[in-house]
Amino acid sequence: MAFRANHRVLLACGLLCAATLASVEMGGPSAAEQPQASPSGPVAATASFPVASDARLAGDAKQTRFILDLDRKVEFRAFPLADPYRVVVDLPQVNFQLAAGIGSASRGLVKAFRYGLVMPGGSRIVFDLTGPAKIANSYVLDAANGQPPRLVLEFEEIDRTAFVQSLAPQDRPELKPTIADAHAAIDAPATTAASDARPLIVIDPGHGGIDNGTQSGSEMEKNLVLAFGLALRDRIEKSGKYRVVMTRTDDTFIPLNDRVKVARTQSAALFVSIHADALPRREGDAQGATIYTLSDKASDAEAERLAETENKADAIGGVNLTDEPTEVADILIDLAQRETKTFSNRFAHLLMTEMKTSVRMHKNPLKSAGFRVLKAPDVPSVLVELGYVSNKGDLEHLVSENWRSKTVGSMAQAIDTYFAKRLATVGPAK
Repeated sequence: MAFRANHRVLLACGLLCAATLASVEMGGPSAAEQPQASPSGPVAATASFPVASDARLAGDAKQTRFILDLDRKVEFRAFPLADPYRVVVDLPQVNFQLAAGIGSASRGLVKAFRYGLVMPGGSRIVFDLTGPAKIANSYVLDAANGQPPRLVLEFEEIDRTAFVQSLAPQDRPELKPTIADAHAAIDAPATTAASDARPLIVIDPGHGGIDNGTQSGSEMEKNLVLAFGLALRDRIEKSGKYRVVMTRTDDTFIPLNDRVKVARTQSAALFVSIHADALPRREGDAQGATIYTLSDKASDAEAERLAETENKADAIGGVNLTDEPTEVADILIDLAQRETKTFSNRFAHLLMTEMKTSVRMHKNPLKSAGFRVLKAPDVPSVLVELGYVSNKGDLEHLVSENWRSKTVGSMAQAIDTYFAKRLATVGPAK
């Protein structure tokens, strides 16, 4: 559309001024992988993936050991990260069949650990440390004496200076082909759809993989919003008026910056991020859907809390992959972003108008905060919190197919209204 041409000029200048902050990482030893059959799991074709059946910690605040039981030996790479202190272990895709709650308890040098898929073909374990520690040893044991193969990591306490000195950057070649393949898949549709004049909508189901999002019992936000996002995609595509791209279609971790990149590389006309909130018990109860737009200053304390929580997703995944622009680029991007904010706010109001006819809304349904996922300077963007998994009534709605169908219908109608007005206002694309 016409306004995008001006944005591209400004952003081209901005990109010349931008500097990329690379992730800092250090490699660890690895062991050879041996093929063996494994049970099926929730991810398609899990029979070919190694199975993790148990995990545990042992030791004290000086030395702590982590043990992961597997059905076969695997290759891995372990490295530390600072601020906060963490250790990351990258593995081939693993079918984690661990008991609920594993990783939440503190032991020795480890406050907690989490695990999950970070990309197709790759899993990750992230350890939150109590302070600076080094990977004193890491290895995979062969099956022996009735015990399965085991991945073992041994942590030792060190001082801050020694920890920082251990953070010299190292290449991780075993992951780069997977990442490159993922980006190639993202970029490919932009070429094949270049002659398709229909507006492109990006649907972004939040969280995924190692990042579960909020949780109530067995219901996890990442699964609820994925089901909703897929239903919304199907409804929008059925009309034939739009092209749709999903940031994820399965239980995969996608860094926040890559979610924005999907929208920008595809020249999207609209970006809709789908989430479900949870209010800490000490803050009482809340209910209903909320629609967020981008703002440097949060509209209220709850919006600020939520933005801070969502913006930590990359830290949960283990590596913060953001590109930090310089001050000059910030100014140029802000100029391009002003018009985008106007369209984002317009869509948010239309969305609220449609949703309130069929969906319970929050008492303050329109809010704003500094969500990183909404920061594409040339793509109108909103983040929709469908409800609170911490509220019994909202959770019943979130798992209801009937509620999902009604809500998807109201959002699809808002999209139709938005583009009807937008095309009439902007005129033909240049």
